[in-house]
Amino acid sequence: MPGKVMKIGTFSDWEGLFKEWRQEIGVNHDDIRNFKFDTLYGAIETEEISFGHYKGRKKWENIIQIPTQNMRDALLNLIVYQGDTEFASVEQQRYLFETAPSDYDRASLTRVMIEEMRHGWQMCALLIDHFGDTGRVEARKMLERKAYENKRLLGSFNEECDNWLDFFAFTDFVDRDGKFQLQMLKYSAFAPLGRSMSYMLREEAFHMGTGNTGLARIAEAGVVPGWLMQKYLNKWISSAYDLFGTDNSSSAHWAYVWGIKGRYDELKNQTEPKMDDLNDYNRHLYRDECVDLVRKISNAQQPGSTPLYCPHIKFNRRIGRWKEQMFHPQTGEPMIDAEKEYRAQLDTWLPLDADKKLLKDIIGAEKKWIAPRTGAKDPLMTIGEVRKSAINLPLTQ
Repeated sequence: MPGKVMKIGTFSDWEGLFKEWRQEIGVNHDDIRNFKFDTLYGAIETEEISFGHYKGRKKWENIIQIPTQNMRDALLNLIVYQGDTEFASVEQQRYLFETAPSDYDRASLTRVMIEEMRHGWQMCALLIDHFGDTGRVEARKMLERKAYENKRLLGSFNEECDNWLDFFAFTDFVDRDGKFQLQMLKYSAFAPLGRSMSYMLREEAFHMGTGNTGLARIAEAGVVPGWLMQKYLNKWISSAYDLFGTDNSSSAHWAYVWGIKGRYDELKNQTEPKMDDLNDYNRHLYRDECVDLVRKISNAQQPGSTPLYCPHIKFNRRIGRWKEQMFHPQTGEPMIDAEKEYRAQLDTWLPLDADKKLLKDIIGAEKKWIAPRTGAKDPLMTIGEVRKSAINLPLTQ
């Protein structure tokens, strides 16, 4: 693809670019090349809009039914950002095949990549099928931006993910943000987007499980020092906080008013939303879930180990009200009056190049740096089970 700009007329044209992209970034391995990618639509909870100004009306099946251009533009933007993350994560993880700790882990990585690519495929299908020339241009650009060129749309998806501790933390916590985003989009008044989420959420569950069990296996083995694991938890969880967007977001406000993106717990939450606090509301729900997960990972450590913790929601933030401010990662206490101490300790809280080297040395020298995965089926043999369960669901329930 470098050096040429192909005009997309049909989805088949985009498929050609998708194949070239896989070859360009070096992930077109046999299992990926032979996989049949599909556009899949599944169940949504209701055919009626559940929140916002248009609550109670029938959901829109095409963009002509959407009342205003502003609403159509906002919807397109949500789809573009979601799709961009899917292709970005594959680019970030493309070099991990050769260092997989086991055949099972290599198969898990392959499945995660396949499903992330299918999610990106799904978003591009929506763009091309529903948004005309603008959608076709955005679908093409989705494959032109590169994480390793720092051109992806969200910060977490330009970060390096070059070792298996990175991978497990990323899939546990950044993909968990993905679960939250997909669930919020499942409630969308644009029915094709909501139906797209049904399959994607089921597939995302495997990614999170891969990360969570991977981190627990590392903790159980007790070879990677706890303080080093903590640095990677701090890196990825704090980065994921930013993925929920800025505080007091007008975009989140109007997306809710227009019914195109809800709260994570929308259908069971009967309270009136705080319209200027939507992103932070969902962010706190996410952190509550992460706190419990980190506690369980910590409990898998060897007896007497220092407990792991979920970083405070104010730590290491790059957007919003806490952007570039100084807070202790564990307590959240402000360190404004101790800037020198904060700057000095930051290197003990986040991974450095020396930490990456140490981790590489540990993984290279210690075959038992991660506990084996026992009792699990081959991920590539079970990849279709998610689809079968979804296919059998009616379009409404």
